[in-house]
Amino acid sequence: MSGKRQDYISWNEYFMGVASLSALRSKDPNTQVGACIVSEDHKILSMGYNGFPIGCSDDEFPWDREGEPLENKYFYTTHSELNAILNYRGGSLEGATMYVTLFPCNECAKAIIQSGIRRIVYDSDKYDGTPAVIASKRMLRAAGVTLQRYEHSNRKIEIIL
Repeated sequence: MSGKRQDYISWNEYFMGVASLSALRSKDPNTQVGACIVSEDHKILSMGYNGFPIGCSDDEFPWDREGEPLENKYFYTTHSELNAILNYRGGSLEGATMYVTLFPCNECAKAIIQSGIRRIVYDSDKYDGTPAVIASKRMLRAAGVTLQRYEHSNRKIEIIL
């Protein structure tokens, strides 16, 4: 009798993989971020990536990081975390976990807290120490949201599409 295979991926690898795959949908030329919201019983509830709101053309709105406020991306893009929350159509996110490829900014932290998400597993924290992330961490901790840095397994997985 043969036993089950032993090389299957962990839940953390699976859900961070989904968040990473979602990030590949972003058309942002500089930063691609993905998010995956998961229930307490390991069901994917929603996903999101950073981009423009529905109906706002990826070809007509600016992707630049510099320049006049109305001529760069910052007033127009929706972050992956907010997109994942807004994409959810099933009711409450109370008690859910969000996997995200980049630590959430202060604006996304507010939405995460208000939606009832109780845990964040994040990969990159490249903006650590900036006012937006300092404020984010302060609010998330005050609200009792668990923050967990994703631990890379360094497993390489190839997907042929």
